[in-house]
Amino acid sequence: MAITETSTGRPLGFSAVLERMGKVGGEKLHLGEIVDAFGDRAFGAVMLLFAIINMLPWPPGGTTLTGAPLLFLAMELAWGRETLWLPNFIRKASLSRSTFERLSRRLLPIIRFAERLSRPRLYVLTGPFGQGLIGLACLFLAIILVLPVWGGNLIPAVAIGFFSLGVMQRDGLAVILGWLTTAAATAVIVLAWNLVVAGFEAGWRWLQGVV
Repeated sequence: MAITETSTGRPLGFSAVLERMGKVGGEKLHLGEIVDAFGDRAFGAVMLLFAIINMLPWPPGGTTLTGAPLLFLAMELAWGRETLWLPNFIRKASLSRSTFERLSRRLLPIIRFAERLSRPRLYVLTGPFGQGLIGLACLFLAIILVLPVWGGNLIPAVAIGFFSLGVMQRDGLAVILGWLTTAAATAVIVLAWNLVVAGFEAGWRWLQGVV
């Protein structure tokens, strides 16, 4: 059941739910608890949570683990599911509630700032067709995230963050920012690939000249 305001019955904001989950409950916080807390907003909320985690500085290969759940989430979104489904072994994944509280406390100012700027608008971009396209884009971005490329996580994670915020808040402007950031991530990947290919070609020509 989604966590709601006691007085009005309206769903709490993303930041308020995170803050409450860090303080209320047992010693361990399970992923299934997060999904249930957000109810029909779980797709955007859980994706946003993992996007923020992937924005953190990780050693090479770190985002292979933190980005993997986004592959699953993006496939479901692209498939057109209206509610988020996770197998039990993923729902049971947990971390210390105190650790979650410390992490969320650091992120809450940024999240609250994003919440103040976002609002429902440009609904066509967050409708069923729009969400399907968002799911495909997030799948592409999640694939980039799981590649063990140092420093290659930030732009894809930011793009997924914009998309997630758009899905959760029904904010088409956030979706547009997501598409623009996806284009930037694609350009960086193409540039990096061309540099790698050019480096191999230069090395091969040098090797041929030596031989």
